[in-house]
Amino acid sequence: MSGAGRRLAAIDCGTNSVRLLVAEAEAGGGFRTVDRRMTITRLGQGVDQSRRLAPEAIERTLAALREYRGVMDELGVPAGSLRITATSAARDAANRDDFFGPAAEVVGAAPELLSGEEEGRLSYAGATADLDPALGPFLVVDIGGGSTEFSLERGAMSVDIGCVRLTELYLEHDPPQPEELHACISVTTEYLKDVLRELPGAGEAATFVGLAGTITTVAAIEQGLAVYDRDRIHGFRLTHEAAEDVFRTLATEARADRVHNPGLEEARADVIVGGCCILVAIFRQLGFTDCLVSEADILDGLILSQL
Repeated sequence: MSGAGRRLAAIDCGTNSVRLLVAEAEAGGGFRTVDRRMTITRLGQGVDQSRRLAPEAIERTLAALREYRGVMDELGVPAGSLRITATSAARDAANRDDFFGPAAEVVGAAPELLSGEEEGRLSYAGATADLDPALGPFLVVDIGGGSTEFSLERGAMSVDIGCVRLTELYLEHDPPQPEELHACISVTTEYLKDVLRELPGAGEAATFVGLAGTITTVAAIEQGLAVYDRDRIHGFRLTHEAAEDVFRTLATEARADRVHNPGLEEARADVIVGGCCILVAIFRQLGFTDCLVSEADILDGLILSQL
């Protein structure tokens, strides 16, 4: 058990971004957030075609990890109090050890390769820890760069669709052509049929909880947030109608115009439409009227696992 006041850290190395959470254990088994950071490094650049991590993508991610190691040192995270995980891009890459070895040297802990189901369970634990149980049962959906996880209290499933993967596979024009958008939504819909078949209860959940950059970005755009405000994102109710409106706006703009939407980070502008295709397909196929947007996710689950 971690004593109250002890500093803990979690790092998630995803397909599109690498993220850090530093927390302080509290009495009673909870924690308070000390620092939370996100850097888009696109570790999964080209992995879907090459099945390898690109050297430049590895270096971008290692640079972010060096920065995070400095943050952890400044904030007093002791040795043995970090969990670092890697997900879809690393699962798909034959040369993941080219990243894992240097990453372990940089941060002082060996990266853990999570299965999609493990990723989903950790995301569910983090996202639902502070939610009112009366809002359940919950379906937690984490739209990532290379995969999307669907999680219930008892069961999780990962499918190989993500904002980076769909963009690289289908969105060749700027702005995307209608048939390219249709392909993204159709592929997602077929995967969703598998989710409904293999994860009983997914379509009957009382609350759809949405995690990660695609969903938080759509929520920020819907609110017109010129400056990202976590307090206005966390707990925001994103309606199906609003998600469709944001999707139509972003999908019909060229990247040069899209970047001017308040709430859209420039580094995400090239993959946000692919992510929106997944989001609107989920709304359409599963029938939810809104999504409870959460800033608590796999990082929170990784901290909780250390308490």
